[in-house]
Amino acid sequence: MNKLIYSLLLLLGVNTITSAQELYMPRNIKQAYANGTRDKSGAPGKNYWQNKGTYNIHLSVNPPDRKVTGSETISYVNNSPNALKSFLLRMIVNLHKPQSPRSGYTSKNFLTDGITIDTLIANGVALPVNNDVGTVTNIVLPAPLQPKDSLQLQIRWHYDLSIQSGREGMLDSTSVFMAYAYPRVSVYDDYNGWDGLDHTDRVEFYSDFNDYNVSVTVPKNFVVWGTGNLLNASEVLQPEFAKRLEQSYTTDNVMHIATLDEMQRKVVTRQQDRNTWKFRAVHIADVTFAASNHYVWDASSVVVDSSTMRRASVQAAYNDTATDFRHSVAFSQNALSWFSRHWPGVPYPFPVMTAVQGFADMEFPMMVNDGSVGDDLSFAQLVQDHEIAHTWFPFYMGINESRYAFMDEGWATTFEYLIGIAEKGKETADNFYKKFRVTKYIFDPSTEEDQPIISMSNQVSGMGYSNNSYGKASLSYLAVKDLLGDARFKKCLHAYIENWHGKHPIPWDYFYSFNTAAGENLDWFWNNWFFSYNYIDLTLSDVMQNKKHLSVKITNTGGFAIPFDVIVTFADGSEATFHQTPAVWKTNTKATTLELAMKKEVSAVRLDGNLFMDANVKDNTWKK
Repeated sequence: MNKLIYSLLLLLGVNTITSAQELYMPRNIKQAYANGTRDKSGAPGKNYWQNKGTYNIHLSVNPPDRKVTGSETISYVNNSPNALKSFLLRMIVNLHKPQSPRSGYTSKNFLTDGITIDTLIANGVALPVNNDVGTVTNIVLPAPLQPKDSLQLQIRWHYDLSIQSGREGMLDSTSVFMAYAYPRVSVYDDYNGWDGLDHTDRVEFYSDFNDYNVSVTVPKNFVVWGTGNLLNASEVLQPEFAKRLEQSYTTDNVMHIATLDEMQRKVVTRQQDRNTWKFRAVHIADVTFAASNHYVWDASSVVVDSSTMRRASVQAAYNDTATDFRHSVAFSQNALSWFSRHWPGVPYPFPVMTAVQGFADMEFPMMVNDGSVGDDLSFAQLVQDHEIAHTWFPFYMGINESRYAFMDEGWATTFEYLIGIAEKGKETADNFYKKFRVTKYIFDPSTEEDQPIISMSNQVSGMGYSNNSYGKASLSYLAVKDLLGDARFKKCLHAYIENWHGKHPIPWDYFYSFNTAAGENLDWFWNNWFFSYNYIDLTLSDVMQNKKHLSVKITNTGGFAIPFDVIVTFADGSEATFHQTPAVWKTNTKATTLELAMKKEVSAVRLDGNLFMDANVKDNTWKK
């Protein structure tokens, strides 16, 4: 289609992306498009809405006592067109209850009694609370919450941090990681209503974009790190340390805000019995906090937006014995700079990034909780790169990870690979990617676990979950990158991000955003990669040569529309490589015949998918 005509049709609101092979949609997704909350251009529909809360939270913890006490007020705005007779209250740390569902065995040190809600008041009315519940419970309101009205909640609660730290809990006897530490209103969205999925240890998260003011009270000599800007450094730190922190916000040099010696001498914080650390973060999916009386504290900053010279604070908190974490701030500086300028090529959207030494290798808004790997700096950097990459997916993009983990883990895996090329070279990055992201998938003996990527993440398990979320999803993104070329791919990626940052995209929003930005119907590709039981396996079926022509017939045994190389060896021992993008499978995903011009006699032909590892390489070679 002529580009001028295409542009005019878009301006007139005409959807030019039609398909004889429409993408499958569940009924609830179809209804969202019919309601106009989503649009097949890929953008939010004219009737799109999402709800929002303003949270004022106070947390208190007194290590080595594991008890956390909390109180909060929530102003929750109902932007939906529906009157809400009740709401779902989500309490993620109830995962630690013995009776909560989990994907496998857990030790006694992981178990606790979960959260106890002490009081819950809605619009001034005290409501009865049943604490014998899982990670989500229904709360009936005194009166329906009408559209455009707000609900005022006051909640008090307490719970014990688990001894065994995973994504949250005790890091050691006097170090804590308080993630998911507060009850929150579950997401109510335009395609599924209330998010009532019980949380398990395998699936991840789905949250509204809320505003947070949080205070964390700890004993003196404890430092607190958290999501958002620290508002009162001068009130909780001794003047010298507050000054160092302030200086770190504008320098590229890694600074030691508090050394082990200074923490041990108890000269870092103000010496009132308890200090209250105050943080603020706006339009963000969650908040997380860590505290310790002996972790060392490094900090610096990095320019993340060259057009405005905006800087982000970069911090690290860790045991002084963790040699890899001594490089953590430098790793973060590199990652934030590279991700902001290259892939995804969108400036880091938040003011802070803090890496805390823990056990989870887990991402949080403005924070990561990574285990120490000692002297293996290459692997330590890769893990931190991956978790920081999650800033864009799911946090900036508001992904429903519980249902569609491939929408964030797949992208983080892709960005992990691309930054790995820049850091360690393509050969090293390729080898790691194949070893950790593809081999287990393509050579999994239990191939019945291999479900379509579009399968809901909470309904697959084991290698099925891992493959769909990480390796297969990432390969799909790299395949469409190869199909479109870097420039068009980045244009499409940026269009998708522009459409949906700060909102709640679903897979179809991704598909349609790319279709529109590419100016091309890619439904054949999305169907092939996301809605099929395909796998990766090419067969070199036949090779024929005349003097100046080589005919190569390839059967796509596995079915995925993958890129690959045809490597031709000539009789004189030289080689030539002919790269094929996934476009060769557009008209026929089952087989293709390539016609290649040749100037020399051919002695052998080989197919090589590189990252797209073949399930049966024995039929990928022809010799004369």
